Parts: sequence; structure tokens; C-alpha cells
Amino acid sequence: MKCEKGIHLKIKRLGINTYKEAVIYLHEDCEICRSEGWAAQARVQVTKLHQSIIATVNTVKSPLLKSDEAGLSEYAFQLLGAEENEEIQLSHPAPLHSLHTIHDKIFNRQFTEQGLKEIIQDVVAGRLSDIHIASFLTACADDRLSSTEIIDLTKAMVVTGDTLSWPSELVVDKHCIGGVPGNRTTLIVVPIVAAYGLTIPKTSSRAITSAAGTADTMEVFAPVELTVAQMRQVVEKEQGCIVWGGAMNLSPADDLLIPVEHVLNLDAMGQMIASILSKKISAGSKQIVLDVPIGETAKIRNQAELRQLKVLFESVASALNIQIKIVETNGTQPIGRGIGPALEARDALAILENRLDVPQDLRENALLIAGNLLEFSSQVKAGTGKQLAEDILVSGRAWKKFQAICDGQGGLRDIPKAPYRAIYEASMSGRVVMMNNYNLARLAKLAGAPKAKAAGVDLFVKAGDYVTRGQPLFAIHAQSEGELAYARSSIGNIGTLLKLEKVDR
Repeated sequence: MKCEKGIHLKIKRLGINTYKEAVIYLHEDCEICRSEGWAAQARVQVTKLHQSIIATVNTVKSPLLKSDEAGLSEYAFQLLGAEENEEIQLSHPAPLHSLHTIHDKIFNRQFTEQGLKEIIQDVVAGRLSDIHIASFLTACADDRLSSTEIIDLTKAMVVTGDTLSWPSELVVDKHCIGGVPGNRTTLIVVPIVAAYGLTIPKTSSRAITSAAGTADTMEVFAPVELTVAQMRQVVEKEQGCIVWGGAMNLSPADDLLIPVEHVLNLDAMGQMIASILSKKISAGSKQIVLDVPIGETAKIRNQAELRQLKVLFESVASALNIQIKIVETNGTQPIGRGIGPALEARDALAILENRLDVPQDLRENALLIAGNLLEFSSQVKAGTGKQLAEDILVSGRAWKKFQAICDGQGGLRDIPKAPYRAIYEASMSGRVVMMNNYNLARLAKLAGAPKAKAAGVDLFVKAGDYVTRGQPLFAIHAQSEGELAYARSSIGNIGTLLKLEKVDR
């Protein structure tokens, strides 16, 4: 039967994943579409009993839907709390004031605190489409947010979600702004700091465009999708945890903004600061160490950009009563040897177990960050934190604590190994003069990381190393022959990954 204006439509579950955008699918012959002027990309209010959402219309020509049916994306199902064959009504949504606020910013008017709060509330409630979110992010790009606007944006992102609290005055955390493959310091830092006795409730992200996020790598060892109650239980017993923040309602707007940022290839400084601080404040952290890798293919490329970041971060953090230390690290090449969840987990495990042949750059970064975190304690003198961190690591206390944290999160697992590998060797003798962070991470992703936990790239050399002809440079790891072949076919010239230069020795 053809649907008429006012007649209810039956829900049909199509199983379509639109990530975090609510989409409704209507047959193009549906009369309500014609009478209301709804075409593809229209925004409509969908109501089921007393629950309403706003969704984007997609129209269907095929027999997939009858004219009296409406399909909902999985995210729309979740927001609406719907069941198949239930009835819904469609109507025009009320005008959104937040769209006027975004429009004003496009024409260089300052955001107000209330305006930003409305925008973030509408983002979280699903009232803004990805196109609207893209407009908001673009309006914030190119350093167009003042420090006051960043503070207000951070507050808005915090209040639209849950906020954890802890009994200790010292609740520490660390964050790396990214851009460098490997660098999985969290798995070493958290057990060192927790073994000392400081509270460190670490919520981490999964990879969006990288070969592994911290949550992906920790998941090699133990479950990371914990509830707030489970997380609290682990922290209360072990002083620390490493869990996936996306499983909790902490700064939920951030999880909706970041995917759109990546599609736009935007990484605006103001938005980045609000993103990081809102997550940390929501997790209950009060003292933070920020790891900032610097290099040509890292997010921060030079000292001028670092100074700008430092001034903004410190002023915003201070206004929000957060203590922050910014630590500069080397971002000119990957940190550690592995790129991909299991390979990065292997590097961290070797350091925790105090093996002899470990990636020293990863170990040094972890000790530097852990030392700075320990120095937030009044019991640790300035300048002595790194040595204290190393003492805790060498004594085996960090490894023991890591095992306890894993057990608390659901049990320590063995690291998987990839069944398929391809080794690439040096075509000449010389010195490694360049390693491309972006291209090496891309190769690891083409091999199947992070979804395939054992996939990735294993590096045998570092920039500055001398190699001889035929010496192994790196290996691709894959969990299937097809993925290995696909990754290998993408390489072309090895010089796009790392560059060798002939030298006289």
C-alpha cells in the first residue's frame, strides 16, 4: 500500500552501517516524500512513541523497501531504541539554532559559550548531519578558535557526557598527539606509574587512520571494552588500567567529530586541544603529560609549531584547572620496531620483561614520560623521575603490575604471530637517511592492520644505521596470502618507505 501523509510507516531493519550518522531509507514512490518535498539528503524527524531522532533521507528505487516501509541505519536503530516492524511517524524537524551559530562563525563572528554548548549538544543528539559537522569543523580550522573559544568548546564536550571522579588528588594521565607509527609507550608507562602508587585511569582510542591505536594494541593482551563499573574496579585494585574510551560515554562528541575531521584531512590545533582535554577531564584526570613528536612527517613539524601548541595548551589547561607538562620527542621516524597491534605489543612486552635486545627509542620515550608523571608527586624531586621510573621497570615491578592490570581486565593473552611474511633487503650498501612515517604506516594498514591483529610492518633498521647489500630492512606480516600480496603490490619503489644513501666509510 502507498503511504499517505499521517499514516505510520513500518520499520524494516536493513543492517546498513553508517557509523555515527542516523539515516532513514524511504521508497521514492512513498507519497509522504512527494507531499512533503523530501528527497535524498533531506533531514526529517523520526518519532516512535515518545522517542524522536533526526535522520538524513536516502531514497530507494528497488524492491528492497515497500512504499509503506522505512529502513533505518544501525545507528538510527540504536538511537531510536527501535525494533523491526514497529511503527514510526515522520515530520519536519524544528529549525536548529546551532546551524545559525555555525553560519556566523563562517563569517568570522566569535562563538559564545552557549552557542558552542548548543552545537555540541546537537552533535551528540544526532541532530546535525555529517555535512553540518564538516561545516563546523571547517569554520574552526586554520587557527580560527581563540583560547576562550577552545576553553568553552572543551567544557561543552565534557558536559554532554559522563565525568568520572577518583578519591585521589593526584590522578595522572598521558597523551601522544600522534603522527608517528609505533610509539606505544602507554603499555609501559601505565604499569610503571601504577606500580609506584599513582592513580592512572587510561582511556585510549582505537585506530581511525593509523595502523594501530593504543586500545588495539592493548587488546592483543587483554579485553579493553570495559564498563565504567569494571574500569573503576580495576583502577581501585591496581591503581591503573588501559581501556577503550569509546565503550564509555566520555566526551561522546569527540567520537563523532574525529571521523569527519579525518575525511576532511583537518587537524586544527584548537579542535585537537579541546578533543584531548575533554577526554582527560571526563576520565577524571588532573595532571597530564603531553607527548609531542616533532618531525617532517609528524603532526608538529618544527619548533615554531611546538611553541604555538605549548602556549595554547598551557593557557587552556590552566583555565580548566589541569596541570600539564609538554614533552618533546623525536618524530622523524617510527618509534620501536613494529607497526601494527601485535608487533607493537611485542615491543612493549620485551621492554616490560627487561629483555636485552629491545627498541631503545621506545624504552627511552616511555621512561621520559613516566618520569615526568611521577614528578607530579610531591614525594619525587624534580629531575629524578626518569631514574625512578627505570628502577621500577628494571626491578620487575612494572611487569608484575602490567600482568595484574591485564588479569583485572579479563586475562593476559599470548601475542599472535602472522603466518605470512615477506622480507625486503637492501639493494646496495649505505646509510639509512630517511624513513617515511606516513608511508610505512600505510603499508602496515594495507597488510591488514589493525583489524588483523598480527598484520603490520617489522622494521630491522633505523635512520642513521649503516647497512650492507642484502641486509634485511623490513618485513611485511599478514594473516592471509591475499593481504600479503596486496601489500607487496602497493610498494613500487622502496625509496618511498625508507631511503638509502651511498657513503664512504
